[in-house]
Amino acid sequence: MSDSHNLAGQKIGIYGKGGAGKSTVTVLLARVLQSYGYTTCVLDADSTNVGVAQALGIEREPRPLIDYFGGWVFSGGTVTCPVDDPAPLPCADIDLAQLPKDYVATTGDGITLLTGGKITGRGPGAGCDGPVVKIARDLRFRIGDMKPVTLIDFKAGFEDTARGTITGIDWGVVVVDPSTASIDLAKQMKAVIDQIWSGAMPQTAHLEYNDQVELARRIYRESAIRGLAYVLNRIPNRDTADYLREVLGTSGIEPSAVFLDDTELAACWLKGAPVDVSAHWGEGLQLIRCLEARMEESESDKTEMAARTLH
Repeated sequence: MSDSHNLAGQKIGIYGKGGAGKSTVTVLLARVLQSYGYTTCVLDADSTNVGVAQALGIEREPRPLIDYFGGWVFSGGTVTCPVDDPAPLPCADIDLAQLPKDYVATTGDGITLLTGGKITGRGPGAGCDGPVVKIARDLRFRIGDMKPVTLIDFKAGFEDTARGTITGIDWGVVVVDPSTASIDLAKQMKAVIDQIWSGAMPQTAHLEYNDQVELARRIYRESAIRGLAYVLNRIPNRDTADYLREVLGTSGIEPSAVFLDDTELAACWLKGAPVDVSAHWGEGLQLIRCLEARMEESESDKTEMAARTLH
């Protein structure tokens, strides 16, 4: 690990199709980051799936942040969907030291877990999880003067990306399992980032007011996203890894790490037990070092651009 710890303060979103292993990769990265000296937070932004707390070895689920920010809009609360209302979440810069303790859970090795909110069990009509998306898009955590790395475990599929979460994170990690659906999602993710970087604007025909349209466009113009990393997961053999590398390579995608299939991990998720990621530690560290290197390149590019502007 580099001495600079240059991922401090970064938001890293974990994306992938259902069953690809997003939550496992999230737990692995959290363990490795924390072990190597980063202050690490995990935000469970999956509104339907459960089990991240147990996988981290936490017995008590923290209270959902949707309650802290005023509740679901469809239940009479104040937190809206970013597609219908692009306005930023108020007071989204959160000092975890000041957050009420029931909204925070901590592992034995110091990883902080927070959860956006779950729509399951809320009754008929409680099907819009857009408010959780807004929380994930806008929140930035700190602990006093410390800026943790925040890992965000998103809902499966492409929907949260289409709702604009990608504009509020610094890096995305796309988890690709051996399936055509995963290959397609990886390509879609790359296409969206390329479009944002080329200046493409979001769909706004449904917005009633011009100020909403301009706000939505400004959010995309000012997007924080620096890039994507791709990891192959649940890979049974070298031939499968080679095939995925070849297919993804046709779209300019180069995986940064390969995680082999692991029946013991599957058993942990089945039983709701803490997930032992030690067998995949080396690949997890490789992914983090890749992100650190790309962070350094990104900062160098910004410095060079600023120097050119001055001259």
